[in-house]
Amino acid sequence: MLTTYALCIFAIAALGGLVLAAHVLRGRLAPWAISVLHALLGATGLILLLFVVLQGSAPGRVAAALGLLVVAALGGFYLASIHLQKRIAPKGVVLLHAGLAVVGFLTLLSAVLAV
Repeated sequence: MLTTYALCIFAIAALGGLVLAAHVLRGRLAPWAISVLHALLGATGLILLLFVVLQGSAPGRVAAALGLLVVAALGGFYLASIHLQKRIAPKGVVLLHAGLAVVGFLTLLSAVLAV
């Protein structure tokens, strides 16, 4: 059940991520409020997945999704540090962050749908 909640939270976070990426890819600074909300939702999803994995009953795909999403989150921290300096993030880093997050999300989705 927590995996489904995490999946829904990540889906909402992804919507914010699309807005943020659209700003950066157009060469504009992303809105700070959306950036913070995106980070908080992502962190919430990660915590839920961590609980599931630590319980020991999670399928391997959930652990894999957690790993991918943690790496994506590390990229997000880097992007946030650039944002704090009021600079526009490199497009390649934004695309890498988004790509890892999408793969992690799809991995989690496959685990949820397999149940």
